[in-house]
Amino acid sequence: MNPYEELVEKARKEGLIVKEFPLKSSDGRIKGNRIAIRNDISTIQKADALAEELGHHHTTVGNIIDQEDSNSRKQERQARFWGYNARIGLGGLIKAYEHGCKNSYEIAEYLQVTEGQLVECIQCYRDKYGVFKRYCGYYIYFIPHLTVIKTDYSCEFVEELAVVEMPQISINKCELVI
Repeated sequence: MNPYEELVEKARKEGLIVKEFPLKSSDGRIKGNRIAIRNDISTIQKADALAEELGHHHTTVGNIIDQEDSNSRKQERQARFWGYNARIGLGGLIKAYEHGCKNSYEIAEYLQVTEGQLVECIQCYRDKYGVFKRYCGYYIYFIPHLTVIKTDYSCEFVEELAVVEMPQISINKCELVI
């Protein structure tokens, strides 16, 4: 199954109905237990849109169409973050690094997401985590550009630890410029 079909199946198991329609103003909409996905976009774009709509299902309360309202914008951001984690996630960035991906095109292709979705995801992670995030024995830097560093150091650091304070350890470094 492709990623879109996997998400459709996940939605079905959660009691949601996913149908494709000729939407004009967006790639997806959710109302109650029904999700509409735009029918004239690529399968990868459909998967990106469905992930966000599933994010709305899991995180959104009420009508958030009015994006002038700060609460609506916050809920929209939470739904997108849920979708980014479902489609990409920190683990996905690590897998792309391990696979040898060197740029945004290769990462997006490997993770089967659009390049735009990947760039938005990294920006969202940058906004949430700041300079870097330690995750599963890796340091994932978001500033100045995406960099993944695998460490052999087994002790836990606090996330606020500055890079210059890291002990001398053996590392395998790969910079992914996005």
